[in-house]
Amino acid sequence: MDKPIFLIGFMGSGKTTLGKKLANHLSMQFIDLDHLIVERIGMSIPEYFTAYGEQNFRELESQMLKEQQGKRAVVSTGGGSPCFFDNMQWILENGIAVYLYLTPKALYNRLQQSNIASRPALQGLRDEALLQFIEEKLGEREFFYKQAHIQIDQLNSSLDTICQSIETYAENK
Repeated sequence: MDKPIFLIGFMGSGKTTLGKKLANHLSMQFIDLDHLIVERIGMSIPEYFTAYGEQNFRELESQMLKEQQGKRAVVSTGGGSPCFFDNMQWILENGIAVYLYLTPKALYNRLQQSNIASRPALQGLRDEALLQFIEEKLGEREFFYKQAHIQIDQLNSSLDTICQSIETYAENK
């Protein structure tokens, strides 16, 4: 595969975890866009949000996304990456977009167990408020996510199945 594979989906959908396994399985480089941003800015994403605001973050994120053009890599994007500027259109034109789908309840269960402090959007959200936030945000973002070339049901798909879907898509492209 000579194009990057862009993993998109809501926070907690497994983009980083699955991305590492996928990259290894396909003998490709793994790139976590959020980690690249942290390396570049020299601070955490929550710190950057507080200091410079979401708009500046989204501009930087878009720029760094586009720096991945032509790389032979599996790229884990931020949950909001496809939803700003022309990012989703760019992803569709410059790589293979794979949407990792999970139900709001499955996302809720995963995010409850994660480090919520590392996720700026979830600050102060717990229990019913967290589930409601996930349902609302996912509702807003699915328009973008569902444009992906490939949609994967994260709970019912093995690594082999996902790799096969990507390889089949790439062959028929």
